[in-house]
Amino acid sequence: MKVKVLRQVTPFSESYWETFNADVPGETSVAALLDYINYNDDIVDENGRATTRIGWECSCLQGVCGSCAMVINGVPSLACETFVKDLVKGGENDVITIRPLQKFPVIHDLVIDRSVILENLKNTSVFIGDYAPYDKSKSFKQEKEFEHRYAAAKCLKCGLCLEVCPNYSRGENFYGALFANDCYIVSSRNKDNAPEIKKRYSEHFASGCSKSLSCMDVCPMNIPTIASMAKMNRK
Repeated sequence: MKVKVLRQVTPFSESYWETFNADVPGETSVAALLDYINYNDDIVDENGRATTRIGWECSCLQGVCGSCAMVINGVPSLACETFVKDLVKGGENDVITIRPLQKFPVIHDLVIDRSVILENLKNTSVFIGDYAPYDKSKSFKQEKEFEHRYAAAKCLKCGLCLEVCPNYSRGENFYGALFANDCYIVSSRNKDNAPEIKKRYSEHFASGCSKSLSCMDVCPMNIPTIASMAKMNRK
């Protein structure tokens, strides 16, 4: 198969496409495919020209860190959870296309800077803060929320939801689906700050979301963001 990768040497250099040849089993993940291309000391493109190793980022390789987020065949995905057999038909004309997420600054090749996600949460104080102990007097009401709180808290901050969102643009006032989930969690756990969180939710999410729900389509943790939205909208 052919593997086309959109490369960029530095944050300020021009991007360019480079194509590699690869012959791997269908059960190979895209993360392992990139390792396969990078394996030899002498890296060459499809025409045998010498080139450099492809820069990409990973940590767990088990779908729980979000580091290997990239766009694969046009779909924002985690490289460790995307497999060759789902991308190609098995012929010599098969092509896998890989590029970095485009809603974030590129550092090198497929490595991007997602610090804006954390900065937005810090700047709006959307974090739990002091631990709120379990209130037994309100146990029934709280326990009804446990399942959804747990689901919403699985967010990896990988940025796939922001990449696919038609409303999100870097530097704008709309913070995206992950912000809605965090607002729900924090407002539920931090009662003192809940009124301010509701205000920030209105400013940075509710007023900008067109509810395309594409965020839910690509979320690797299958977070029910629409339920977080519904609960916050009621608040």
